[in-house]
Amino acid sequence: MLHMHIVCLDLEGVLVPEIWIAFAERTGIAEFRRTTRDEPDYDKLMRWRLALLKEHQLKLADIQSVIAAMAPLPGAREFLDELRRRYQVLILSDTFYEFADPLMRQLGRPTLLCHRLVADAEGFVADYTLRQPDQKRQAVLAMKSLNFRVIAAGDSYNDTAMLATADAGFLIHPPPAIAAQFPQFPVCAGYRELLSGIDAAAAAFAPAR
Repeated sequence: MLHMHIVCLDLEGVLVPEIWIAFAERTGIAEFRRTTRDEPDYDKLMRWRLALLKEHQLKLADIQSVIAAMAPLPGAREFLDELRRRYQVLILSDTFYEFADPLMRQLGRPTLLCHRLVADAEGFVADYTLRQPDQKRQAVLAMKSLNFRVIAAGDSYNDTAMLATADAGFLIHPPPAIAAQFPQFPVCAGYRELLSGIDAAAAAFAPAR
């Protein structure tokens, strides 16, 4: 049976800086530094963030103004361009469409699947809506049902189900605690190493001639 390859990547921490950490640095509110690298329960993390935004009377526009000044991680655009020359690529992220557009533009607009924020009439973030629960793992399962071999890479707790479901999964510069907790996933120190790992995984899936 002929399989094709598709690569699924996380966004924040892999291709772009962590948005909430950048927001913490801009506002001086250290609590916003908590991310999916620290908290495995995404809903708990987001409810905590929404409460913090409300406490400090910060609006969606305040976050968007920080994102507008952000850039991809060094080498990310070049890595992604090279990856897309070799494979089809999906970005699977637990960020929000209301955040991502400036960064997607700088990355050459790869396909992004993520979530939505709900803002009230005054522009405060009132809630968030998941595209679907466990969306990263579900997307990998969907690609596999379409006869793709899936290779995935991420850096956080919320990526591990995606990595485990993929045919091959990699961590790229994860926190030491996550690397230690999930030793089954090879750890890549940078884009060159990740690209080599993806190529090797794809070659291993190639049918014998």
